[in-house]
Amino acid sequence: MTRQTELAPWTRRHLLALEDLSAEEITRILDVAAEFKRRAEQGEPKSSVLAGCVVANLFFEPSTRTKTSFSLAAKRLSADTVDFTASGSSLSKGETFIDTALTIQSMGVDIMVVRHKSPGAPLLLSRHLDCNVLNAGDGTHEHPTQGLLDIFTIREKRGSFAGLTVTLVGDILHSRVARSNIWGLKKLGARVIVCGPATLIPPHIDQLGVEVSHNLDDVLAETDCVNLLRVQFERQRGAFFPSIAEYAHLFGMTSERMRRAKDDVLILAPGPINRGVEITPDVADGDHSVILNQVTNGLFIRMACLSLLHETQAFS
Repeated sequence: MTRQTELAPWTRRHLLALEDLSAEEITRILDVAAEFKRRAEQGEPKSSVLAGCVVANLFFEPSTRTKTSFSLAAKRLSADTVDFTASGSSLSKGETFIDTALTIQSMGVDIMVVRHKSPGAPLLLSRHLDCNVLNAGDGTHEHPTQGLLDIFTIREKRGSFAGLTVTLVGDILHSRVARSNIWGLKKLGARVIVCGPATLIPPHIDQLGVEVSHNLDDVLAETDCVNLLRVQFERQRGAFFPSIAEYAHLFGMTSERMRRAKDDVLILAPGPINRGVEITPDVADGDHSVILNQVTNGLFIRMACLSLLHETQAFS
């Protein structure tokens, strides 16, 4: 791709967290994704960048959007793909996580995309494997490509992050998406507010340079982009708020709240969305919503990440 060849080669062998990346590296990924999207819109959806490469998707947690997006991204880049799910695998027979990954790598895998319930699992694999490792979400730690596609969608609509206020609403405590967004947005110069019940806001999160609010109505008027995070009932142990109805009343994005928001506010949600909880159907399907844009952009972000990691193979 033209933009890649004009720049110094990408040298980071693994993509594990946006915390690790510089603003320049994040921008590089966004620019490469934008080029892939431009080409697709001009009738060139496929590229031969990964021809001859094998991309393995190791998903130890259920996934629809992310797994499908990575598979399609690899195929768009002309790679061969291998899909792995934990159920029915040798893990049930006592094989270790690392041995499973080593076995799959030995089949000629060049890039391994990993989702796991344990924070740090992709980092662990990166220390034992020779192939590139790409984090597709590890527990409550990070989900870098989701953060990147959220950021890409905002940049596409707003152009610059200077002077922009992004509010992340909901289950910040259990959200790997929130952490990736915070790292990426702050590095690119945005102001970030996290908003939710006090029980779902991690202590000391302000040390990451974000502002904290427990009242969505208080920050709506100053917010340019609202990113509505799913309440992650499957990761919660205990009751963090009295009822779903109360959560929806206090933190759900409704048509009434839209009337009090900025005229050009963007509504994002990483999905899957719980209609009637984080967001009402009219807002999810309304003119301010870019939720489906996020899904589309996720394909190009993942194409960009895979292609950049592939660059490092020439230097390994």
